[in-house]
Amino acid sequence: MDGSALTFQTVSPRDRIEMLQVISFLESFCEELEDVIEVFAPNPFFLMSLFLIRNHIEGKTVTPTSLISASHIPYATASRRVKEMIETGLIEQRPRTRSGKSFSLHPSELLFDGWMQLSARVRRLAEIEFGASEMRAESADYYFGGSYMATKSIPPLQVLGEPLKLSGGVRVLVHGDPTFMVMETLKRQFEQVIGAQIQQRAFSIDRLREEALKNAERPTSRYDIIAVDLPWIGEFVEKGVLLPLDEVMDIARLDPADFHTAGWKAAHWGGRAYGVPAQTTPELLFYRRDRFANAGLEPPATTDALLSAAKALHDPHHGRYGIAWNAARGTALGHTFLTTLSDFGQPIVDLHQIAGGFDTEQLDRGGYRFTIDTETGLLAAEYLMELLKYSPPDILSMSWYERIRPFAAGNVAMAYGYTLLAPYFEGDPASPAFGQTGFLPHPAGPGATPVAPVGGYVMGIPANLPRDRRAAAAEALRVFTSPEAQKLYVQNGSRTNPRYSVGADPEVRRASPIFEAVDAMSWRDELQFWPRPPVPEISEVIRICGEELHDMLRGIVPPRDALRRAQERADATLDDNRQK
Repeated sequence: MDGSALTFQTVSPRDRIEMLQVISFLESFCEELEDVIEVFAPNPFFLMSLFLIRNHIEGKTVTPTSLISASHIPYATASRRVKEMIETGLIEQRPRTRSGKSFSLHPSELLFDGWMQLSARVRRLAEIEFGASEMRAESADYYFGGSYMATKSIPPLQVLGEPLKLSGGVRVLVHGDPTFMVMETLKRQFEQVIGAQIQQRAFSIDRLREEALKNAERPTSRYDIIAVDLPWIGEFVEKGVLLPLDEVMDIARLDPADFHTAGWKAAHWGGRAYGVPAQTTPELLFYRRDRFANAGLEPPATTDALLSAAKALHDPHHGRYGIAWNAARGTALGHTFLTTLSDFGQPIVDLHQIAGGFDTEQLDRGGYRFTIDTETGLLAAEYLMELLKYSPPDILSMSWYERIRPFAAGNVAMAYGYTLLAPYFEGDPASPAFGQTGFLPHPAGPGATPVAPVGGYVMGIPANLPRDRRAAAAEALRVFTSPEAQKLYVQNGSRTNPRYSVGADPEVRRASPIFEAVDAMSWRDELQFWPRPPVPEISEVIRICGEELHDMLRGIVPPRDALRRAQERADATLDDNRQK
């Protein structure tokens, strides 16, 4: 840091950490002076500035009463000092209520910039006076945060320098999953950070898509930000639901390189980003490490090994089953079929194979065909028929949450599940799976490589959002998807993470082994979004596959007939769209 003035929005995480370290040092130094010199009188302006800056960086509310208390001088005198700081432009006031009778206090940009420069000077003065080369490494680490920085700890959210000006507050449409519900729980804290109210509506996955499409038909969007399932990107762009991000923000401020590659690429269509990853949640194989160890089984790396393990651990007479998965009719089973195809090395669309997966860059140009009724498709269908033998009796009605609940209850030994559902057992010490769960990418079929199909949501801005709301909506979007926000979600129970920096944070890693496992999969190129390519027809094709294969699992039609019927219906969606 060079001591030049920096604005609220350009302060880096490292600068914020250094400021907090300097503030902690100065607070401790003042306490030491008070203990040594009984007649020591602290400067109230100094103490109140310390208090303001610390709480600003940590995203905490400062009221006049709390600031006066931090001054360590009589109430009346401190009130006059606060008024002087407001009049000289060091403190800004923001209304806390609609009546405007209650205010929160914030450091002005003038005061904030001054403390940025002070933080740099304090470090330099210490090095000059004590001799940087002579300081022991451990002392330097302790006092100036060397070891803290080495662990890449992410600081708390900071309050925006200017509150967002959005009439009625920020209106957000999301999916009703654990991560977005954590956002709802933290709503008051985020309102403090952005200086505006937040109104959030949550729907199930199918209703969310319907509401987003209905909203796009309105003259004016009801929402400033909407959550978009990754496979919907192509459809939503082609139907004019989303704005390109580069029209409303400087994308560099998002730090694109920090996002897991698969999650960031999945937010694009035609080479442009239309959303910011809010949760990157791969579907993994959850397995009970204790039960595998007791049975002398190795974690399964192949589909054959998984079937063998499921058979060995299947004990229906005692209420124990080998595996749970999405087998409910429609969307749930459709997703399972697409990801199972990927386990055997084939996407649902005739993509060109490239190093590390399949090429999705040209999908916006069209010309693709669906690949369902193939020999690989038959292998995937037959694999699902085999899974059926080692599944709970109600498997044909199990979907996203239902497959995880019996795993958390200890009734199944394995389950395919998205990481966002891990809190069902990681957050419950009474669960038999608590502390006993291992995480693997999908075991691979013959000749294929392990894949962890990427799911989750991006957050984007509706195309019909009025222009006067777009800049503020984009700033709120940046805050909601920032590393600081993502860490906060994890600390409050979320098990999704779209950023490398968050996965590397020591506090995040301590929260769950899932983050280290997912990061390793990303570095090995196992995190892939091609299993559910975001072509405009994909939602309908997922539903079609889920209907036809459900009839197969029920024994109504054989696998080849189910695949043929699904292929014919999928082809019809292409023909219909290309005739429009």
